[in-house]
Amino acid sequence: MWWFLLKSALSSVFGSSFYRWFQNTRVGVWFQGSIDRFMQYVADKYDIELAKKEEKWLAQYPALKKRIELLEEQAHYPCGLEEFDDFDKLDKRIKELENADSKK
Repeated sequence: MWWFLLKSALSSVFGSSFYRWFQNTRVGVWFQGSIDRFMQYVADKYDIELAKKEEKWLAQYPALKKRIELLEEQAHYPCGLEEFDDFDKLDKRIKELENADSKK
């Protein structure tokens, strides 16, 4: 039993040290990029979403969920650009700047 624990600990230390060195080599950078692309392919193919973890976390903290949803509603008010209070001033300013650029 002690041999197994010692072997596991030494393998872990050696593997961690090797990876720290390996990740900075050209082959290591290429390998990590390949792994990342493969993981993205699998996530896209099987529709794995990180949102599941977020929903689980929000279910654990319902008061925070309400506060976050309220803040998102306030931050992303559903209105068009024309409903913006100073839309006319902004539109006029943009046209003036475009005309000034076209005259140069």
